[in-house]
Amino acid sequence: MTLLGFARRCAGRAAPLAALGAVLALAACAPATMIDRGGYVADTHYHARSADSRIRFLVLHYTEGDEADSLEELTRENVSAHYLVPEHPPLRDGKPVVLQLVPETQRAWHAGVSEWQGTTELNAASIGIENVNSGPHDTPAGRTWAPWPPDQVAAIISLSKDIVTRYGIPPTRVVGHSDIAPQRKIDPGPAFPWKQLYDAGVGAWPDDATVQADLAGRAPDAPADVRGLQMKLARYGYEVATDGVLDERTRRVFAAFQMHFRPSDYSGTPDAQTDAIAQALLDKYVDKTAPALPGATETAP
Repeated sequence: MTLLGFARRCAGRAAPLAALGAVLALAACAPATMIDRGGYVADTHYHARSADSRIRFLVLHYTEGDEADSLEELTRENVSAHYLVPEHPPLRDGKPVVLQLVPETQRAWHAGVSEWQGTTELNAASIGIENVNSGPHDTPAGRTWAPWPPDQVAAIISLSKDIVTRYGIPPTRVVGHSDIAPQRKIDPGPAFPWKQLYDAGVGAWPDDATVQADLAGRAPDAPADVRGLQMKLARYGYEVATDGVLDERTRRVFAAFQMHFRPSDYSGTPDAQTDAIAQALLDKYVDKTAPALPGATETAP
């Protein structure tokens, strides 16, 4: 059917219509699924089932600088993030204001060379949140870490919870830069409030009772089997060798895991407590040992 014929049918009359009238009649009865994009019209009525969101991971960082330096760094070439959370976010209508630097539909350059759960190049599949925080401070007495102010933590939680809810991001895919690039990065560091995020419904955390059960009577600082721990972390998502060799690369992976889930000791030493935490996370999020109930749907880890 011609455009004019369609317009005549919609207008309910067979008499010839003026060009403007035909266009107006067509616009009046065109289905809502018809989208005029200038040079063509897209019909969005039909929906393919084989599709998913580009956004499958949430990656958290610290800037290792103040707000002015962080904003300057993140708005010049070769580095970016979708969001920047100030150290003390201003309020508008009682709500914290965060800076959105890149649309969520676009890729930001925040992850670099990275891998998580077998996915490489996390920039293409994640949203990155940079948080203003100065990171580590080395003194003669040792290394300390900048604190995370409560108002900033509240803003991070609100932003993160909104993102994981909208995109259905599973708990084990809420990660730090150090998780996805343990050979290069240590942010957001051991002081980052992962447990607070978990308590608010964002990210993963092991159950204490399961950790104790998985310790199976071992002392927390007892040595753990290196290959066994490597294999557990690989199953959880880390890029790590499973050769049983405790080299510097493996230590950095162990340390990244400890910074996230046992920040009191992130030496990279493979001990029984680290092993039990890893197993508890697998028990909770990855292993599907119990038979599914009829009609039940498994959730992604």
